[in-house]
Amino acid sequence: DFLFFWGAVFLVTTTLVALLKKENKELTPTKEETKGITDTYKLLFSIIKMPAVLTFCLLILTAKIGFSAADAVTGLKLVEEGVPKEHLALLAVPMVPLQIILPLIISKYTAGPQPLNTFYKAMPFRLLLGLQFAFLVWWTPKVKHEGGFPVYYYAVVLLSYALHQVTLYSMYVAIMAFNAKVSDPLIGGTYMTLLNTVSNLGGNWPSTVALWLVDPLTVKECAGAQEQTCGTAVAAEV
Repeated sequence: DFLFFWGAVFLVTTTLVALLKKENKELTPTKEETKGITDTYKLLFSIIKMPAVLTFCLLILTAKIGFSAADAVTGLKLVEEGVPKEHLALLAVPMVPLQIILPLIISKYTAGPQPLNTFYKAMPFRLLLGLQFAFLVWWTPKVKHEGGFPVYYYAVVLLSYALHQVTLYSMYVAIMAFNAKVSDPLIGGTYMTLLNTVSNLGGNWPSTVALWLVDPLTVKECAGAQEQTCGTAVAAEV
């Protein structure tokens, strides 16, 4: 129902914009950055060939490997240990005001000549929070009882997620500020799109690999079948 409602709102509003918004024809059109798709890709290729850009792309493609398991797997492991999915979803609600306020606060520190300093300073704290998330997964089955989980457990999870959001947004806003600062104004849109795409890819591929590695790296034991191993999916099913 939630998705249906907002899907309908999205369709109605975008349709109204398409029908009712009129272009101002009196303004002279600005010069296009590129003339077509082929020119755009040629331009992107010429940008990415620059040594500084190539080095930067390699850095942001690998910078988030250390956080991938904590970011992608923690929530799934908490659910596996018995934390109700709806309770974890509810914890996202108090995060919304924090997610709105954080970029406003962090942008003050990334507006200077070296926005990546904030990125560097946040990285060790985010790595430490990965260890804290691992402890949280280990601790979860120990506090579970018949009635579910105590209130203090959810308070610890909420605090952990809040601290994680601080480090996450510090790195995110810093990298965006840096991309905006180094992009050539003449081809700003194309330049920023390239850097932001590589930055997003640098966050997504390690998470995908981390999720793929969960099964091979998880130790399983068979309850009630001492001679049966559970090392593979087929053996676990048997």
